[in-house]
Amino acid sequence: MGVAAGELIVPFTGAIQAAFSVLLTIAFGVVAAQCNLLSPNAAKEVSKLCVRMFLPALLIYKIGSNLHQDTGVRYVPVLIWSISYTLLSVLVGRVLTRLFKLPAWVAPAIAFNNTTSLPLLLIQSLKQTQVLDAILIGGESGSEAMDRAESYFLVNAMVSNSLTFALGPRLLRPGDEDASNELHGEDDDLENGEANGDGGSSDMERGPDGIVDEETSLLPHQLTKPANRVEVKGYLKTRAWFNNLSPWLQETLEITWHFANAPLIGAIVGAVIGLTPALHRIFFSPSNEGGYLNASITAAIKNIGDLFASLQIIVVGVKLSKSLLRMKRGEHSGEVHKGSLATVTLIRFIIWPLISIPLIYAIASKTKLLDADPMLWFSMMLMPTGPPAMILVALADVTGAAESMKMTVAKFLTISYAVTPMICFAVVGALKATEAAIDQ
Repeated sequence: MGVAAGELIVPFTGAIQAAFSVLLTIAFGVVAAQCNLLSPNAAKEVSKLCVRMFLPALLIYKIGSNLHQDTGVRYVPVLIWSISYTLLSVLVGRVLTRLFKLPAWVAPAIAFNNTTSLPLLLIQSLKQTQVLDAILIGGESGSEAMDRAESYFLVNAMVSNSLTFALGPRLLRPGDEDASNELHGEDDDLENGEANGDGGSSDMERGPDGIVDEETSLLPHQLTKPANRVEVKGYLKTRAWFNNLSPWLQETLEITWHFANAPLIGAIVGAVIGLTPALHRIFFSPSNEGGYLNASITAAIKNIGDLFASLQIIVVGVKLSKSLLRMKRGEHSGEVHKGSLATVTLIRFIIWPLISIPLIYAIASKTKLLDADPMLWFSMMLMPTGPPAMILVALADVTGAAESMKMTVAKFLTISYAVTPMICFAVVGALKATEAAIDQ
């Protein structure tokens, strides 16, 4: 019993450090909002910036640097496993939400776990505590193994984020409080512009004497007006063509379009660079070995990619601050039902580890389907485990969910990360199962 307790202390400490760092980052977001350093509208824009720029950059760097022609095959099981457990989670979330009449946000909370910020922070904490030294391949350093583990988790994140924005809006069922301006304003502007015959241009583009602000194009008016007219006509013709399609084909195209998101594009770019020897050398080799872009473009991509995890969590703190202010004033600030919280926690922290750890252990020890990389086995065991994704905040923003739901999601995420040290049991189980698979 004493040995078991001793084996639990180190990973438990690592899990606490990872969870505490997340909670502290949320607290910084609350402070930023309270001190008027970051408004809710600015936080919404930052959330979109994280998903559409910072996360793709992170995927390009991590996947591109770790993917080679001779190691690419080991990522195939990660893709298959990520798609499988996410789709199964979507099915479970949809069934439970309908069966027990749970709030709409419970379905995506069950379906999409944190596949980016928490795993990266957890791996960093475990690296510092040297917990994973027992499953390192002979001769390799801990840093090399941790980088490889991060690349596995990021491939998983690419799949999860693609499915989140493809299937998430249907699970979340957006409210109409914020949706009208965001979802329909662009169409109305385009139609009005065409009706006025100005190609969608505003008074701000009518000439040098017109109104100029930060959104005014720097190009000459003679260039912007024809370009806007062509853009509007192309949009209206495309929409007319789309409306003439059969309903089932329209739905198929909409679902396919949702999959074409920025994280997926970033992952594809990273894969192309990694699997093309010439590009891999130019982007990731040392400068004196042909890496001519390593110190410039690659460094810039890495710098903005590293911003993703912390900024996405700060946005949650801003949302939480707004909820706390409403609560203080006695207004409705979103409510997290105990049953919903217990359901999500049970599935994410207990049921999925009980499924994934024995399953991956059996595949690694009894078959040749997985590459002989213990870090791959360990990563796959932990992929379905953990609290709901922070990106649910961005999902609520881009789908136009009701403000009360956004604040509920922020509260729920904060509570979920407060109980995140529970992941230590899954970490210990995955570590022991990986060691046992090595001995087979």
